[in-house]
Amino acid sequence: MTVDWWLEPFLLGFQQRALIGGLIAAVMTSMVGVWIVLRGMSFFGDAFVHGVTPGIAAAILLNFSPYLGAALAAIVMVLLMEFVHRQTQLKEDTAIGLLFVGMMALGVVIISLSRSYAGSLTGILFGDVLGVSWSDIQAQAIIAALVILLSLVLYRPLLALAISAPKAQTLGMAPKLTHALLLVMIAGAVIGSFRSVGTMLVFALLVGPPATAAILVRTVRQMMVLSLLISAFTVWFGLILSFHLGTAGSATMALLAIVIFFVVLVVRMLVRLLRHRQTQEVTV
Repeated sequence: MTVDWWLEPFLLGFQQRALIGGLIAAVMTSMVGVWIVLRGMSFFGDAFVHGVTPGIAAAILLNFSPYLGAALAAIVMVLLMEFVHRQTQLKEDTAIGLLFVGMMALGVVIISLSRSYAGSLTGILFGDVLGVSWSDIQAQAIIAALVILLSLVLYRPLLALAISAPKAQTLGMAPKLTHALLLVMIAGAVIGSFRSVGTMLVFALLVGPPATAAILVRTVRQMMVLSLLISAFTVWFGLILSFHLGTAGSATMALLAIVIFFVVLVVRMLVRLLRHRQTQEVTV
């Protein structure tokens, strides 16, 4: 491969904006995704990603800010989850499953009222990384700054909460408030990323890189750094592959994040088997 093969995709302005928007999304999803993986909230994260769909759909249909629509939908979803949890004896995953399907279906119903049904639905679900504008990037940057600030301020409370909610309460870390603010961070990452990678594909960046980092390093800080590096690589190389292969940019990035996880997992397994065999040979 020549140097041109690596540089050619980013000679065009829209490709450069796609890279910047994707990297900002990578930062947000990495910072939040670490806590999603550590706390075993992947199912919730997936539901949350789909839960903002009706808000974005309504914004497109009624011509107001999709960021505002997504934020309102996120608030409604959290309130409904809390309502189901308080009014029934059902476990939390049941409420999440109900709202996962309900909010997603509502979003499709709303967007189906639009004349550009297919195009609008595709844009919401799968993103339009090559159509990212400078105004989108500015909005992303503001949301990313807030997510990063919250991540830094809440590092110790989130770490305590990830270990044990009762222990966090004993240490005076206010686990309920910390959990609520984590939901705000997840909402911010999803809302700030959907324009680049879509509501369905943002989940791959929320879970893929942090999960990969989790099987390679031991500390949370190392996990955050490695997750960010993997996410950035996923965005950069995903855009290069999509350019040369003629595939959808958002989907290519999301698929690459998952492929990297399984490649690392298989390599790690093979290394362990090799070390085990070497240990047995030395023992014999």
